[in-house]
Amino acid sequence: MMAQHLHDHKALVESVLHDLPREEMLSDLADLFKLFGDTTRMRILFLLFESELCVCAIAELLHMTQSAISHQLKVLKQNKLVDCRREGKTIYYFLADDHVRTIIGQGYEHLTEERANEK
Repeated sequence: MMAQHLHDHKALVESVLHDLPREEMLSDLADLFKLFGDTTRMRILFLLFESELCVCAIAELLHMTQSAISHQLKVLKQNKLVDCRREGKTIYYFLADDHVRTIIGQGYEHLTEERANEK
């Protein structure tokens, strides 16, 4: 019969539980990441990573209708990932803040580094 090695991890468990965000925050975080789970939205965010753009420019760049782009921009704006400014009759969209830029940049860096290591 093998001797069973028991270890006391009570302090560690308590520490982790203490630092674990509330369920509501974890749910909101999961919802935030779901927004990045749509290829069209990611394409729009990447374009806005480079420059602020109007709907018609985004539609042209992505070969999509302005209506489809407007719908995705509405979702992104409601979730505070993009913001906009009006210049005359034209509305220009841009990334809402540096956090969005960081999330996209870090994700892209993670993937490119991972793929470089595969070679």
